[in-house]
Amino acid sequence: MFWTVVFVVGVTFFHPSEQFYLPGLAPVNYCKQGEDIPTTCESVVTLYVNRLNTEESVIPYEYQHFDFCEIDESKSPVENLGQVVFGERIRPSAYQIKFLEDQSCSVACIKNYTGTDKDSETKLGLLRRGIGLNYQHHWIIDNMPVTWCYPLDYGNTYCSTGFPMGCYVKDKKSGQDSCSVVNMQTNRKAHYIFNHVDLQITYHSPEGMDWDIGYQDKAGRIISAKVTPRSIKHPSNKIDCSSKEPMEIPSEWKKNQKLSIPYTYSVKFMKNNTIKWSSRWDYILESMPHTNIQWFSILNSLVIVLFLSGMVAMIMLRTLHKDIARYNQIDSGEDAQEEFGWKLVHGDVFRPPRKGMLLSVLLGSGTQVFCMSLVTLAFACLGFLSPANRGALMTCAMVLYVCFGTPAGYVAARIYKSFGGEKWKSNVLLTSMLSPGVVFCLFFVMDLILWGKGSSAAVPFSTLVALLALWFGVSVPLTFIGAYFGFRKRAIEHPVRTNQIPRKIPEQSIYTQPLPGIIMGGVLPFGCIFIQLFFILNSIWSSQMYYMFGFLFLVFIILVITCSETTILLCYFHLCAEDYHWWWRSFLTSGFTAFYLFVYCIHYFVTKLNIEDAASTFLYFGYTLIMVFLFFLLTGTIGFFACFWFVRKIYSVVKVD
Repeated sequence: MFWTVVFVVGVTFFHPSEQFYLPGLAPVNYCKQGEDIPTTCESVVTLYVNRLNTEESVIPYEYQHFDFCEIDESKSPVENLGQVVFGERIRPSAYQIKFLEDQSCSVACIKNYTGTDKDSETKLGLLRRGIGLNYQHHWIIDNMPVTWCYPLDYGNTYCSTGFPMGCYVKDKKSGQDSCSVVNMQTNRKAHYIFNHVDLQITYHSPEGMDWDIGYQDKAGRIISAKVTPRSIKHPSNKIDCSSKEPMEIPSEWKKNQKLSIPYTYSVKFMKNNTIKWSSRWDYILESMPHTNIQWFSILNSLVIVLFLSGMVAMIMLRTLHKDIARYNQIDSGEDAQEEFGWKLVHGDVFRPPRKGMLLSVLLGSGTQVFCMSLVTLAFACLGFLSPANRGALMTCAMVLYVCFGTPAGYVAARIYKSFGGEKWKSNVLLTSMLSPGVVFCLFFVMDLILWGKGSSAAVPFSTLVALLALWFGVSVPLTFIGAYFGFRKRAIEHPVRTNQIPRKIPEQSIYTQPLPGIIMGGVLPFGCIFIQLFFILNSIWSSQMYYMFGFLFLVFIILVITCSETTILLCYFHLCAEDYHWWWRSFLTSGFTAFYLFVYCIHYFVTKLNIEDAASTFLYFGYTLIMVFLFFLLTGTIGFFACFWFVRKIYSVVKVD
């Protein structure tokens, strides 16, 4: 069955060219402007600008934070919840583009600055800071990212979804420091702004479109938009895009010095009927050389799963089978005295743990995270959360988390009642408040910092109110409903009775003590996910596009299996050592995978990012703590229920007097 799932997921979802588009993402037909233009056509190609971000800082900024051309925010498209939380701010730009009308050197706007004006000094200071930190533009045409393609080593080409706002030459000797990719021919230490862009828009005219055949030479659908940024210092009182001298932003002003920065652009349309509209994302996705590494990750994870499955099978089919057969054949009292191992603790193995209330609350919250993750990945594999549907992944995850409050309350109530707990009000309140409260408090503190920095990632007050309304108006009532049904059901009946007097646990070796087992328990699950984790962190912090949800779904299934098998193995070893405190240990054993996740995030921060300022460092680790906490709940819950099933299974087939 497992290999069938692997085959189906691999064939169906792994290849990027097999993506499909949803009804809400229908193609837009463009026509050259004329008197007989069909009503189903658009003649104006709107260029949208998005936030600017960088790998050297976690803090993104809106387009108008820097002194670029003015934009009309009243015509901005409506953003969904996921876009707002992620800090996307999509606005129409000042660049005027008409379909099939090439432009050579058009002016978007001209910005003027004077040396004695403090406002000018502030604006130019922001531009210098943005260029020095390598902030990237993110433009959108026809719901496609405007890409900047440049060659890599070994003849490969990489297409980035952003392009720099300028370049900063740090070393006069080399002259090519941060400007080498765009071939800036300068060796003067200074900030140079990219005030000119060459846009190349590719389209095709497929057969069977909704207009007359005679108009097809003047119509089509956009399949790509590429940009080449340039820095051009235009001659005084003249616009000349052929100038080779770069536009420098001076670091020191002379008295009464004036500076003009014209923002210009060129547009060229190219026809290409070999690429289908449904495959237009492929050139972006295929330029990311990740597929072979992804397959290596899957094979690595499968080897771990096969190893663990073999170990569990050996225990279940050989050791346990022999133990159960021997115990069930005991007739005399003398034979009963020879019992050893896990059967000796049958009278204590279901003894309620300490802090049972907290454990049941964490298990309920972990169930909520598990259901959310499973359904979100299923939707992503089906194409509903493709890169073309911006913000859909985050929106889907948050809405599903809220809606799965019912299973959270039900599981917490059932587990708490099995522990003999009676404070059902405290249980349901903690289930609905504790974990979401921790996440919201961390998020709110970081949002305050982003507000203080004027970042686009700062969530507006109205959105915070909407999130609180989802929490208290939807999630909390659903949790109460789930808890109501959970407490109404009879308590879980265990297969063996619990003794009144606890059995003394013998002295344990170093290998069967709690801490070493918990530390070892997270190694193998983390080994299954760490390669996939690298691409996820790249998509979050390095603006790289993540699209291989088929791989991610399969890795998620492997993670569930690995956490379950690892916890079952260690639980069996501890029971054989006559240690019956397995409740918390099973949760922490697989949950300790989150600790390795945190260590890996620190490694990624040190080796892959160039973040130096304190605010960005705090924000990075704040978001990391949220991710680690949710992952701890997820993996801990998986391990607990696997161990819970295992313990009930083995003690249910043993004859106990």
